[in-house]
Parts: sequence; C-alpha cells; structure tokens
Amino acid sequence: MARNRMSNADAAWLHMDRASNLMIINAVMWFDEPVDWLRLRELLTERLIDPYPRFRQRPDDRRTPVGALYWQDVPDFDLEEHLVHVRLPAPGDQAALHRYISDQLSHPLDHDRPLWQAHFIDGYEGGAAVYTRIHHAVADGVSLVRLLLSLTDDEPETPLFDALELSEPAGLVRRAKQVVAEAAQTTGHLVHEGFEVLTHPSRVIDLVQFAFRGTRAVGKTLLTPPDYRTVLKGRMGPAKQALWSTPVPLADVKAIGRQAGATVNDVLCAAVTGALHRYLDDHDDLVPDLRAFVPFNLRPLDEPIPRELGNRFGIVFLSLPVGERDRAARLAEVKRRMDAIKASPEGVVGYGVLTVTGMTPVQIERVIVDVFGAKGSLVLTNVAGPKQDVFLAGTRLAGFMGWVPATGGIALGISIFSYCGQVTVGIYADATLVPDPEALVAAFDDEIAAMLATDLSGVVEPV
Repeated sequence: MARNRMSNADAAWLHMDRASNLMIINAVMWFDEPVDWLRLRELLTERLIDPYPRFRQRPDDRRTPVGALYWQDVPDFDLEEHLVHVRLPAPGDQAALHRYISDQLSHPLDHDRPLWQAHFIDGYEGGAAVYTRIHHAVADGVSLVRLLLSLTDDEPETPLFDALELSEPAGLVRRAKQVVAEAAQTTGHLVHEGFEVLTHPSRVIDLVQFAFRGTRAVGKTLLTPPDYRTVLKGRMGPAKQALWSTPVPLADVKAIGRQAGATVNDVLCAAVTGALHRYLDDHDDLVPDLRAFVPFNLRPLDEPIPRELGNRFGIVFLSLPVGERDRAARLAEVKRRMDAIKASPEGVVGYGVLTVTGMTPVQIERVIVDVFGAKGSLVLTNVAGPKQDVFLAGTRLAGFMGWVPATGGIALGISIFSYCGQVTVGIYADATLVPDPEALVAAFDDEIAAMLATDLSGVVEPV
C-alpha cells in the first residue's frame, strides 16, 4: 500500500480542526432537473478517485521521530462509504437546502477514512443538488473548485471513459493525464481567487517568493495588530450556517464598474463592504475598518493540478472601509486600497506561515493559529467560474457555491462566485456570533441595486 509524506502546510490544516471550527471546504452545485446518480458515481471514480490518490487515502496522524505525517492508502476503499443519498424535506426550496447544509457543517469527517463526502440530494425545486465536503488538508479552495468543475462537460452528451481502455494500466495513465488537462482547460477562465491580486505579471514572482519566505512572513504577521473587536468576534459555538443569494447579473456589476472607472472586483468588494457597514451599523457596532483575509492561488492555472493535490496559496490582508457612510467614497477607497495591494507584495502571507506552523508541535500550532486569526474578522474569496453553461452527468449546472473554512476564531466567511453571466454571494457564519446571516445577503443585494441607481461617474479619478 502506498504511503506518502504529508506536506507541512497540509499537516497544519489537518490539525486546525476544532469542535467550534472544522477545517472543511464545503461546496454545493444545484440543478433544475434530476441528476443521473449512477453516471455521477462513474464520473467521481474516473475523474477524482482514480487520478488523485488523496481521495483513496486517510491521514496517518502519528508523527514519526522526525515529526513527519503521512497519507496512507485505505485497504478495500469503498466509494459508497463516502456517498450520502437523501431527499430534501418539503417544501424542497432554497431555504430547505440552506438548512440541510447548515446542519452538516458541525459534523467532523472520519479520519479513519479518506477525508471527503458527496451528498446526492433529490427533491430540490424539482431538480437536485450535489453537496461536497472535503478537508482543507487534501487541497486548497482553488484546486478543489477546479476539480469539482472538472466533473462537468461543455456538452450534455459527452461520453464516459471506455471501460476497455481503462482496463490497461497504460490506458489508465493516459486517461488520468487527459482528465487533468481537461480540468485545466475547463476552468482556464477561473482567473483568480483573491480579487485580481495576481493580474499584474510583473508582481507574480515577487509575491510568490515573498510567500515562501516562511520565517519572514511570520514576523510580518506578528507585527500586524489585532483587528477591531466587534460583534463578529467572540466565543464561537459548534453550530454554523451556510446560505447564498439569488444570483445578480454580472452585466449589472460590469455596468457599475464602467461608470465609476472601477473593475468588477472593486465593485464586488465595495458591495461586500457596504453590506458589512449596514450589518455593523444595525448592531450599533460600526468601526472604521475591518480586515479580511483574501486567499490567492500560487499555482499556474494553465497547468494541470498535481496528482498529490495539497495546499499552495497565499493570503492578502485587505482592510475594508466599513466605517465610510458615503457609497461613492466607499467605492473609491476600496479601489485605492485594491490598487495598492496589486502594486506591492507587502502584506502577503500564508503558505510560508503554514509551512512553518506545520513543523511545530500541535500545542504551538494552536497558538500561532489564534494569533494569526486575531488579525482579521472574515475570510473573503472571489472565484470566476465557467462563462457558459456546463453539464454534470448530462444535466445542466444551474448554480454553484463554495465556502472555505476560517481559521482560529474567525466567525464569518463571504464567498463570491460567478457562473454563466450571474454572480452569487454566499455566507458561512458561526450561528452564535452571526445568528442572522441572511441580513448580510440582503444587504449585499441592496448595495448592488443602490450602486446601479446612483450616478457614480467620475467617482474614481483616472490614473
């Protein structure tokens, strides 16, 4: 049986699990029509389980004398142990799916098995949904989104692999290579996670080199003061909530950006900032700024995902001007701060910190995680998905949402995903500290509508 050494970064994520904050990446795909579950089982085997050993391996949590951890093959791996087939309770609407997913968020994955699950959900608004749970130790959010989207095809009738071809070892290797190549092509337009931080090629090398300087990154992180203490900070409980908005047209977001002289990412970030402004104001807890952790990808998106998967990402500290009451001024300030981040590697941490953390005893890991988590109040991600319709097991994908976990005591995650001309915002929140996440979703929608109705021309001065 194969046994592979776990990277220090992956080991760090493995040990970050707490009863009040599990390090599991959750994602849901929904469909207007029923899904062929038998065909989806075959897709999971051929496009995830066969090409990527981590989906057949469990973590060996016992440290060796040199402190290393390993991934260990599971004998007699059984796909059915990782599948949950349920029917959504009546009325089977979006709220019912929100409740179902929220109920799952506090359940840890079994470390005696590979760290993932797929829930096949019937009865969702006349169609179906697929909900996946994958531990962050397996891979980072960008890689897992790419993998999940690699299950889809551009056409509904794309044939499955030839079983005879797969019966030969050489054929299996050839098909595995084709899978990763198709995954890269399918999600080649998945440009970023992190608001275009890496859109300037001249800065990519600087950012990557900086992120790999683990000791220096830890030092810079420790010098960053804790974020403001608001209603978003405090003692968390085990219960979590996950929900998402009704999609808004990407064309509307682009129209706002054109009028104001801002990018799509500037507009979306300003809408998130406005939503947080209203939420804190409604709770009589408005502060000048909130710091967000924004992950960004360190892997070239034009290359296949490596078979060993793993985590390879950095983090930007983005200060959101939530205390600014004027909408136009808020957008201008968001753009100014975004432009400053794009032009400098300062404030980029993450992979180096995780690498150093994963080399330390578990007790010290927890201290580092707590210190790191105190620097921010939320995790903010923005992922661009397919621009055209894609199909899973022959059924058109209607929508997608994913949430990355927040480390330490961070109680809020906000995810933005665009697909086929629509933008959806998702909220992942601790139910104790943020009992009303639907208020944030409503505030985001209101911000987009208000910016559309506001004359923002000349808000951002041309450079």
